[in-house]
Amino acid sequence: MTPSDPSAPNSVPAFEMRGHRFKPLTWETMSEAQQAMTRAVLSGKRGAMQGPYNVLLRSPEVGNLAQQFGAQTRFDSSLPLALNELAILMMARDWTAQFVWWAHRPIAEAAGLPADLVQSIAQGRDVPDGLAPEVRAVFRFCRELIDHRQVSDAAYADVVAHFDERGVVDLMATLSYYTLVCMSLNVDQYPLPEGAEPELQPLG
Repeated sequence: MTPSDPSAPNSVPAFEMRGHRFKPLTWETMSEAQQAMTRAVLSGKRGAMQGPYNVLLRSPEVGNLAQQFGAQTRFDSSLPLALNELAILMMARDWTAQFVWWAHRPIAEAAGLPADLVQSIAQGRDVPDGLAPEVRAVFRFCRELIDHRQVSDAAYADVVAHFDERGVVDLMATLSYYTLVCMSLNVDQYPLPEGAEPELQPLG
C-alpha cells in the first residue's frame, strides 16, 4: 500500500470537502469513527467525499450505513443506469437540490437519457411524447410516488413488467437514498463547486 492509499491504516488519505452550515471537517479534527467512515467512502467506487458526506460524518454510524446503502443504489442497482439516474434527477428536482442535479445531469445524459426529458423535469413540465416504454414506466412510477406518496396499480404493474419486483424495490431504494442526500445538502445549504451555476429554478 502507498501512503496515499485511503485503506492504509496509518496513512492520511487525500480528500476535499465543502460545507456551509456544517463546516468542512479535516482529518485532524475527525474522531476515529469519522476517520473510519472517510476511509470506507474513499476506498469505494465513489473515491471522493463531496456531496452529503461532510454532513453525514456528524453521525458516523448513520453515515457509514448510508454510504453503503448509497453505493448499492448508485452502482449496483438492477435498473439500467439511465433510468436509475432518471429517478435521481426527479428527486433532485423535487427538492431543488442544486448539487445533486449538477452532479447527476451529465451522468444521466451520457447514459442516454433524452435531453428533452431532462429539461422537462428541470422545468416541471409534463413528460414529452415519444419516450421508450421503460422510460415512461419509471417516470410515471416516480412521479406518482413523489407527488402522491402512492402509486397506482397501473404504474406498479408497468415497472414490474419491465424490471420485475426487484426493479420496484431498487427504484424505491434510489428514491429513498437520494431523499436523504437532498435533505442533507439543503439543510447544509451546500455550495456548488467554484464557477458552477445553479441549473434549477424555483417552481410555482
